[in-house]
Amino acid sequence: MQLQEQDESFGLGVRHLTVRLSDSNGKWREAYLLEENRIRNALGPLALDIQHFGSTAIPGIKAKPIIDILVGIPRLEDGFACIGPMETIGYDYAGADIVPDDHLFGRGIVGETRTHLAHVVEYQGFNWRRNLFFCDRLQNDPALALAYEELKIDLAQKFAESRAAYTGAKKDFIDKVLAEADLA
Repeated sequence: MQLQEQDESFGLGVRHLTVRLSDSNGKWREAYLLEENRIRNALGPLALDIQHFGSTAIPGIKAKPIIDILVGIPRLEDGFACIGPMETIGYDYAGADIVPDDHLFGRGIVGETRTHLAHVVEYQGFNWRRNLFFCDRLQNDPALALAYEELKIDLAQKFAESRAAYTGAKKDFIDKVLAEADLA
């Protein structure tokens, strides 16, 4: 099975720069595990840890059907050494200037769809701790996860054609949760 067919069988893919939410899909965990293995094999010892985060990692809530993957590396500058290996498994390098202290890689059909986003960050650094704390809070607090889902549904309707605006509009909610751990 080719990667594109696999992605479609997992219900993955959102048109480039747009927002579309899907109902929670039990296959997303399997899709993540397959991708984690591919990334581990490509990066070898550069990847100190790999974690599934983002809304597809929160059971029961709607999410953009894009698997968000957090890859912890020894130092942020090691992210440049990940470009070649990640390209060999179908990721394009989106850069280190979109999200501060984060090397961003995307997989899908370049310029058309996105199925996976890999955030390569310093292991145990600020972005590592921040992303995992937020995900853990949503996984362990169904009321908070529901509130986040309701916000996302509203924002997806308002910003269906602008993923950047959609993401930016979630910032206050996310920062409020992160403030609990002094990570805002």
